[in-house]
Amino acid sequence: MTTEQVIQIDRMEQAVRLFGDFDGNIRVIEGEFQVRVICRGTEVKVTGDVEQVALAVRAVNGLLTLINKGEELSDQSLRYVISMVKEGSDDAEEKLAAMTADCVCLTARGKPVKPKTLGQKKYVEAIRGNTVTLGVGPAGTGKTYLAVAAAVTAFRAKEINRIILTRPAVEAGEKLGFLPGDLQQKVDPYLRPLYDALFEMLGAESYQKQQERGAIEVAPLAYMRGRTLDDSFIILDEAQITSIEQMKMFLTRLGSNSRMVVTGDITQIDLPDAKPSGLVNAVKVLKNIEDVAIIQFTERDVVRHRLVQAIIKAYEKEEVRRSHAKQNQSNHHG
Repeated sequence: MTTEQVIQIDRMEQAVRLFGDFDGNIRVIEGEFQVRVICRGTEVKVTGDVEQVALAVRAVNGLLTLINKGEELSDQSLRYVISMVKEGSDDAEEKLAAMTADCVCLTARGKPVKPKTLGQKKYVEAIRGNTVTLGVGPAGTGKTYLAVAAAVTAFRAKEINRIILTRPAVEAGEKLGFLPGDLQQKVDPYLRPLYDALFEMLGAESYQKQQERGAIEVAPLAYMRGRTLDDSFIILDEAQITSIEQMKMFLTRLGSNSRMVVTGDITQIDLPDAKPSGLVNAVKVLKNIEDVAIIQFTERDVVRHRLVQAIIKAYEKEEVRRSHAKQNQSNHHG
């Protein structure tokens, strides 16, 4: 059964943004819900099958919510709203509100990246408000992931021209000559977590394109020597395994209109010859410098899968069982 629903729009400009370039957004909605959408002045008419029209109207209202909050409609946010409507999310309104509330970035699949803990929220705010931010805390607190999200957002907004991701290749003692393959292949394993985060935010195609243009660079820390990095968002990951000299070298690469984020976990320092960590030192040295933020994460900020705790408990139980079995065995032999 065919039906028609009318959505009232306050301003013409909203309709223009809703329909998108060459009506691209509306074409997607028409295709997804098999409906026809036309705009007459400040009225948007949706015609088609009753159920499909109801869904399409929800999607259009969702997009209007984003537009009214000042969000740019990207292909990602469009797809996100459509998938939400198709899943029949009861909390769609809340999800939309969350999308606009402190959304750091939308991934290539339209998933909003947001701080999930208070520590993460402080960290994101610190990155936005300072030139240099140090994020220090345990694994799984989203330090690197949120930093990459902030970098992609600044890049998309054209606040910077380049994203530079780096980490020390200390496990190879910076002596990468012994490994097989060309340089890129040698350092790739160290840089894999950074690639993964970038892939998720940008999508493989866009990532490839930007890397070829030189707008994205992923390189070991040794490559930063002697450069001045202007108009860039620079992230140093695994900074706990830098030496004091390396850290100083890195921080002094900062050029005009650039931002830096340094992340690391000071409980995981595996520097040779018990050398002091550049990150531990930097936290002390930079403590009272204006425009430098130091954010300390705690266990409470760990956002890994809830199964992780169950797995840890299961291993602990097994450990206890084995030690009991050993005890019984030795008593038996005794």
